[in-house]
Amino acid sequence: MNPAGVKEVKLPPIRNGTVIDHIECGQALNVMKILGVNENNIDSSISIGIHVPSGKGPGWKDIVKIEDRELDSKTVDKIALIAPDATIAIIRDYYVADKYSVRLDDHVVGMARCSNPNCITNKGEPVSPEFTVVGRRPPQLRCCYCNRMLTNISDNLL
Repeated sequence: MNPAGVKEVKLPPIRNGTVIDHIECGQALNVMKILGVNENNIDSSISIGIHVPSGKGPGWKDIVKIEDRELDSKTVDKIALIAPDATIAIIRDYYVADKYSVRLDDHVVGMARCSNPNCITNKGEPVSPEFTVVGRRPPQLRCCYCNRMLTNISDNLL
């Protein structure tokens, strides 16, 4: 219900680009980190909604709209690590050209570093960090080399 005189502000539509929707509440800034967006490389409009009502039922979500950019598969795979319920919509001329859900594979290679400083992957050896997905909601990863559970995935993304 909107009280009289109060104007509701919504995220503006984008002409071309990507909408990342249904991000777990509080993870939008981590998605921005994955996208590599900072004050020095913003060329187009970016809209971020944090703690907005979800249309898919009770609860809250985050949403990111980034103009003039389509995501590569590696970036989408990283987003799946912190937002396993996210959807990606490709927008062209204000219409949804393609829409899909992110997918977290059973094995994750080269996308995050092990949090164990004594793991072989952190000792300068030519070994890519590799994890087995042991939980999906929330994502839980176990290192294939030292068996340590990865804590705080967003801080350990490569």
